[in-house]
Formats: sequence, C-alpha cells, structure tokens
Amino acid sequence: MEIQLLLAVGLGIALLLFLILKLKIQAFLALLIVCIFVGILAGMPAGDIMETMKEGMGSTLGFVATVVGLGALFGGILEQSGGAKALASFILKKTGEKNAPWAMMITGFIVAIPVFFDVAFIILVPITYALSKKTGKSLILYAIPLLAGLAITHCFIPPTPGPIAVADILGADLGWVILFGFAAGIPAAILSGPLFARLLTKSLYVAPKSFTEDSAPEDQMPSAKMITAIIFVPIFLIVLNTLMASPLVDASDFPNWINYMIDLLGHPFTALIIANLLAWYFLGVKRGVTKDKLLKIAAKSFESAGIIILLTGAGGAFKQILINTGAGEMIANNLNESFINPLLFGFIVAALIRVLQGSSTVAMITAAGITAPLLEGANYAESQISLIVIAVASGALILSHVNDSGFWLVGQYIGLNEKQTFKSWTVMTTIISLVGLGVSSLLWYLL
Repeated sequence: MEIQLLLAVGLGIALLLFLILKLKIQAFLALLIVCIFVGILAGMPAGDIMETMKEGMGSTLGFVATVVGLGALFGGILEQSGGAKALASFILKKTGEKNAPWAMMITGFIVAIPVFFDVAFIILVPITYALSKKTGKSLILYAIPLLAGLAITHCFIPPTPGPIAVADILGADLGWVILFGFAAGIPAAILSGPLFARLLTKSLYVAPKSFTEDSAPEDQMPSAKMITAIIFVPIFLIVLNTLMASPLVDASDFPNWINYMIDLLGHPFTALIIANLLAWYFLGVKRGVTKDKLLKIAAKSFESAGIIILLTGAGGAFKQILINTGAGEMIANNLNESFINPLLFGFIVAALIRVLQGSSTVAMITAAGITAPLLEGANYAESQISLIVIAVASGALILSHVNDSGFWLVGQYIGLNEKQTFKSWTVMTTIISLVGLGVSSLLWYLL
C-alpha cells in the first residue's frame, strides 16, 4: 500500500508537469486530469475521487474566490485612476529607483504580520505593476521582494496562524519564536527578495499586465497620500480584529457590540469591500468618472480574476486528493521511527508534507503534531523548542509547486507561465526554507 501511494503521487506530479510543460495543455484541465489519475492509482473509489475534488475546489475557493474578486476590482480602480502610479512615483522619490525593491520587501514583511498572505499580496501587488511601468524594469524586480517579505512573515512570525499553532502544539514560548522568527526571517528576506530578484531579472523579463485600459495622465492622478490612506483602511481593520482576538487584549473589557463590529469589519471580506467602496467613491465618483466607465473598469478587472480563481481552485482539488490518499502522513510516521535531531526531524517532516500536499499551514501543523512526541520527557530549553518551531516553518515553505494554490495565484497575478513560476516563486520559497533551516541550526548549537 505504501509503495502504491508513493507511486501514485510521483507519477501524478510527473504527469502534471508533462501535460503542462511538454504538451502545453491548459493548466486547469491538466490539474483536473491528474486529480483523477492519482485517485485511481491510489485505489480510491470513483465516487470518493469526485467528492474529494469537489471538497478541495470548494474549500479553496470559499475564501480565495472572494478575495481575488474583490482584489481584482480594487486593483482595477487603483490602476485606472492613476493611483497605483502615483504611489509608485512617491516610493521612487523617497527611496530612489535602486532601493524600491527593498521598500517592497519591507512593506511585505510588515503588512503580513497581521494580514493573511494572499490578502496582503492582492492589496499591494498593483504597486509593483506601477513601479515596473514607471521604471521600465521587469515586474519580477519588485514582485519577488514583496512576495519574500509576505511569505516569511506568514510562516515565521506570530501572530500569523501557522507559527502560533506550531508554537502551541510544541509548547514553545511566543517571545522566543518571534525573536528567532526575525533572526531567520531578515537574512532570508534579503537573500530571497531583492538580491534574488536582481539576479533573476538578468534572465527573466516580465512586463506588467493591465487590469484596465490606460490609466489617467499624471496631471490627473490622485495624491499618494489618498492612495496610502485607502490601502491602509483594510489593513487597519484586519490588524484591529487580529489584536482583539489575541492574548494581548481582553475582549471582555469591551461591550459586545464593539466586539461584534470589529469582528465583522475586520474580516478580510468586509475590509476589502470597504476598500472597494472607498476607491469607487474617492477615485471614481468624486473625480467625475461616470458610472458606465466604472462598470467597464469592473468588468475588465474581473476578466483577469477568472483564470486565477479557476486555477487556484484546481490546485486546491489536487492538494485535497494528495491529502486524502494519506501519502504525506504515511511518510512522516515512518520517519518518526528513526532517531535524528528533533530540529532536523521537524524540518524534514514539514518539507515532505509540503511537497506532497501543498499547503504550508497544513504542513506546519501536521509536522508539529508528529514532532511533539519527540520532545516529551526530553530536557530541551525553551529557546531550543522555539528553534524547532522555526525549523518546522522553514520546511513548510520549501518547493512550492503545482499542488500549492499559492503557486497558481502568484503565477497568474504576476503574469508568469508555469516554467517561469518554477524559476522564480518556487526557487524563492526554497531559498527562504534553506536559510531558515541554516539559521535555526546555527543558533541551536550556539545557544
């Protein structure tokens, strides 16, 4: 049974790459074909295969479809009004063209602490389009640093859900986890962000796409301050909701209606709806844009969102097929029978699960549950347990590929084909993973 599962997973991934890269079959169709193929090889009943695909597609799109749709609409208005261009000009003026990638990395690093990766990416990605158009340089130069900052914070630094869950399962102190998260995250961000992006642009040029028709001329662009304020609103609402749900704040100190409103307005759906309404009014209606024009902008924006949603959903279906076969859990449990350093063990388990089923958060939580028994009765210091949290998080970031919905989300939003996404996004996540392992291992032996 174990050999059958491994064979199913291996052949499935190989077939997917063959269909997409060699035969040039549309990725959405290829993913669905491979879902059925892997399910058959793994011995799943026909009905279970279809139900699993439906479950994976539905669970992924329940959140992603709404966020991508709202994000595309927001990005379209931001671009057509010239707002993204105005903010890009402001960033270039303050940082200089040379330092703009570093500014995007820092922005991503900070924003993703309270805001989910995909939400923060969708809010901020129009700025990278505008920077690329303004400078004439590859979109990769600005998008990769942003993605690096977002991905590192998402996996390394509480209060994002992944590291908090792992810290709780392993019994780690959050203070140490935050400290080591920054210790591993900063060099990882530098290497996988601006430095890798600059190297990558020598062989990969990506022109920024447009959500809408040409944006407004420079003399009619809104101010950078207005754009910053509109972008800040959803981030502020989500941050406020995160704080209210954290141990830092006792929600019982506030009236129920306040907690209710913060919980409602701070959800990514509501926060992005509010951002869209603000953009619709201040960047559209108030500036004399007709309602017909605004509707055309919206329709054009949704054209780009459709393929992103379908591909992300199909990636979720493939991920669910791999999860339900039990291949990742099987390998991790077998590895548990061997004796190796718990830090390296946690990294390997998380990496295996990540490669086999896609989701970094699922890989982190599953690997933490498998690693936790190794720590029982052992006399590890709090600092060492916290380093294991970082190692698990590092493993959960490695080799993002076709079964990760983020692979398709990033590739489609930036305008990359599958080969280019492997060359940029997949390599970037692997750099972050290896640097995180290296730093946590070094600190393990120094402390």
